[in-house]
Amino acid sequence: MPELIPAPTRIVAAGNKPKLIDEYVGRVNTVEERLSIAHMRSPGGWVEPAQRPMFDEFTVVLRGMLRVEHDGGALDVGAGQGVLARAGERIRYSTPLEEGAEYIAVCLPAFSPDTVHRDVV
Repeated sequence: MPELIPAPTRIVAAGNKPKLIDEYVGRVNTVEERLSIAHMRSPGGWVEPAQRPMFDEFTVVLRGMLRVEHDGGALDVGAGQGVLARAGERIRYSTPLEEGAEYIAVCLPAFSPDTVHRDVV
């Protein structure tokens, strides 16, 4: 039988400005370890510490632009585009444009603070 997920859980985000993370599926909201699905809304000028997560992260940008810095350069991912950051890659997300960004992130396995491995700032 299908299971209704009545609402997401708001998660505290890392970074220099407040970013809204609403987890629909994952370790916090549904006690799911296989994957997580979250709706992100980050303001213009937001940047988080670099990380080397131990999960694949699939991101689809709904509005604005998400910058994904990596060891080989940077990708600017616009509305209607997606990006896959593979486990073990060093990456850093930011939203440098004034309008910020809105996007959906799917992590496989589910996001965990213990497996994101953020740089110490």
